[in-house]
Amino acid sequence: MPLSNTHSDVHSDTIIDPASFREALGHFASGITIITTQVDDEPIGFTCQSFYSVSMNPPLVSFSVKASSFSYPKIRQAERFAVNILSSEQSHVSNQFAMRGADKWQGIDWQLSPLGNPVINDSLHWLDCKIHAEHPAGDHLIVIGEAKRLNLDVGATARPLLYFKGKYGGMAGVK
Repeated sequence: MPLSNTHSDVHSDTIIDPASFREALGHFASGITIITTQVDDEPIGFTCQSFYSVSMNPPLVSFSVKASSFSYPKIRQAERFAVNILSSEQSHVSNQFAMRGADKWQGIDWQLSPLGNPVINDSLHWLDCKIHAEHPAGDHLIVIGEAKRLNLDVGATARPLLYFKGKYGGMAGVK
């Protein structure tokens, strides 16, 4: 459906305050993931809530990352990444991987995926991906990956870690 502007009082040059924009977007609940890779035996990872599916055929997923990210250039160098979808019991993992300048892997149990990416134990699922495309978008990059492997081994009672209005939550009552 094409967008049309029927009101003369709507201006395309309206400035939106970044803090207000962030607050508005905080009202959209999202799942939490950790994007990981390994380069020269060094595991790399960061917390990401901008993950989503793009296509079923081929199986494509996407995430956005700050263009100034410390971690993403290493993921680009590796040309591959894993998406670790966190469970409701892993808010501490999300917090740890959101920190800068700390050892994000301290106390984290993980293993290598078939493509050589770190996968975090007890995550709901993980996807092993190759970088398919990258697109600049404002102060971020949109990264599209083609899923090559995945893991669906998870307990029937496991729930996703959600983020809403600046806080972690879960899905109470969902089976």
